[in-house]
Amino acid sequence: MTKEYVYSICGMCSVRCPIQVEVVDGRAEYIQGNPHAPGIMGSLCPRGAAGTALSYDEERPQHPMIRVGERGEGKWRTASWDEALDYVADKLKAIQAEHGKQSVLFSDRGGPFRDFYRAFLRGIGTPNYNNHDSACARNVQNAALSVFGFGRKDVAYDFKNAKHVILQQRNIFEAINVAEVNNLLTGMDAGCKLSVIDIRANVPATKADNFYLIRPGTDYAFNLAVINALIDEELYDDQFVADWVSDFDTLKNFVAEYTPEWAEAETGVPAASIRDLARQLSEAAPSVIWHPGWMTARYDDSFYMTRTIYIINAMLGSIGAKGGMPLMVKPGDVGAKGLKSFMELYPKPEGKRVDGVGWMEGRKHYDQGPGLVNLAYDAIVSGEPYPIKAYIAQRHDPLMAFPDKDDVVSMWKNLDLLVAVTFSWSDTAWYADVVLPISPYLERDELLMSKNGAKPSFLIRKRAIEPLYDTKAIWEIYAGLAKRMGLKELDYDSIEDIWKFQLEGTGVSIKDFDKTGIVSLTKEPLLKPVKEGTFKTPSGKVQIIDEKLEADGMPSLKPYVSPERPPADRFRITFGRCALHTQGHTVNNTLLFERMPENTLWIHTGKAQTLGIATDDYVTVSNNGYASKIRAFVTDFIHPEAVFMVHGFGHTLPCESRALGKGAADNLLMPRGIRRYDKSGGAISMQEHFVQVAKA
Repeated sequence: MTKEYVYSICGMCSVRCPIQVEVVDGRAEYIQGNPHAPGIMGSLCPRGAAGTALSYDEERPQHPMIRVGERGEGKWRTASWDEALDYVADKLKAIQAEHGKQSVLFSDRGGPFRDFYRAFLRGIGTPNYNNHDSACARNVQNAALSVFGFGRKDVAYDFKNAKHVILQQRNIFEAINVAEVNNLLTGMDAGCKLSVIDIRANVPATKADNFYLIRPGTDYAFNLAVINALIDEELYDDQFVADWVSDFDTLKNFVAEYTPEWAEAETGVPAASIRDLARQLSEAAPSVIWHPGWMTARYDDSFYMTRTIYIINAMLGSIGAKGGMPLMVKPGDVGAKGLKSFMELYPKPEGKRVDGVGWMEGRKHYDQGPGLVNLAYDAIVSGEPYPIKAYIAQRHDPLMAFPDKDDVVSMWKNLDLLVAVTFSWSDTAWYADVVLPISPYLERDELLMSKNGAKPSFLIRKRAIEPLYDTKAIWEIYAGLAKRMGLKELDYDSIEDIWKFQLEGTGVSIKDFDKTGIVSLTKEPLLKPVKEGTFKTPSGKVQIIDEKLEADGMPSLKPYVSPERPPADRFRITFGRCALHTQGHTVNNTLLFERMPENTLWIHTGKAQTLGIATDDYVTVSNNGYASKIRAFVTDFIHPEAVFMVHGFGHTLPCESRALGKGAADNLLMPRGIRRYDKSGGAISMQEHFVQVAKA
């Protein structure tokens, strides 16, 4: 028997925790967190531990496939890699020749391994790179830019040294980042307080010092009242505000009417509790983290919820503070050179983005990086501002991520080519013209990853086992397409040559990763002070009034609008995460399915009694012509106006025998929901829909 340990990076969700894989006779037997990685302490979440089941799942795509039936009919023929890549490349060339280079759209799930295929997109001349973030954290990104002039990932979270952490639309113990969870628990052991604001008692709420059961859609009201209390009782950091916040008097005047007493009627949270929270935060400042949210594609004003969170953090002096939200440290800050980028090989395409981001009226203020893919779909339908005829969905399942699958499919009918690059089946892959199967993360080498933080570092994902089927690494797929598209700069045959390119000039060699899988770029952690040039705004300060936002017709300080209450026979549909599953792509995982085969519908005790529903009864939840049976979970710890379910269930694909027909799909309960989005932040408003519930 031969046993070895391989350092790599998890691929079971978008966090990508460092891991150590135990390989016995060529088989991956056990996965644990990399014990050398800061904050990991050898631990993993359930999804990470179940990574072996992803590789050894016989129901995943095993070879390239080309559609032979109608789209969505599930009729395919097996193809060789040469045939499949030739097919895709020839289609792309023909489409670009007829409709222009910009007629190709691409979307992915983001992350640190994008550089090679983003270079491919530049090389073929399309500006239309997108990611999934309009169904996730786009409101957070655009709020950070609006307040600080830099993005959400330019600040970190010092949970280990925090004195008070507030979670609002951030479920840290279920949507798990292992290092963050460990660091927060360490901080709580040292006396850090935890406050949770949510429509239900999630796992963090069960561990919280303060839990605020809030009426759905009133988070912005709650935050305005906290700002009012901080100002009214002079609980904010007056020196930080004087030095680094512009237009503070404008904020004072704006929030004057939004008192805790006013907010009590809106949110259901007692005014005294709101004032008490403001005092607790002042006492803990500046070592306070009010998390700006993670998945905030919820309400029409979620952008303003996040914007006020960033303003509150600034008022408490937590920006740049130990135990607060330190400024992110990058390689250059510690005198090191970052990884060389393949994107530098090609100029940025000159064409305008098809989603209008960055140039269209009302969309100039949005971050151009990944744009808004939901708005790009409009061009597939209309051909304006120019036609989109080819779409590559890379590790992205828009038909489950976005509301109303049939509506989204209707927007794709004019595509001449739809390619799914994926390691698992999905609704999008089932509808695609070509499926290019990725080797799961245990079976593939990846580009080197740069991780910023107090001690910036490089990490490596190394193949732990050989590919079990006829699948390829992501870089191999795009190198193959690049060769066929005439991009010789990306025509690579080995990952070692790619690593060599990335490490050029860094002074780091690939052998430096052998010992721990991580190369730290500095010995001591760095805490950067707030100084001149920190904030990338016109004033050089935290800005209450954002001229760019205002020029696009959006107020910086939006008057609060009370959310619609559900009709008497309906509930607001809400959804979220759990520790056992990553949206839809783990539901068919043999190990995770065994632990959680279906989702449940949380419903308030009083409402359930009226409907004659008890825990574990099957109920029917319906809207938009869609109805599904789901087990009820009856509890006092959800707001009576809402019902809740974990996202990602209700699969219909015959190739997923375990997940098939289990639970309900929340996204199908949101009629034409992709068309309703927060105009200020760009994210979909996915919790602005109402459903009916009845005992089955």
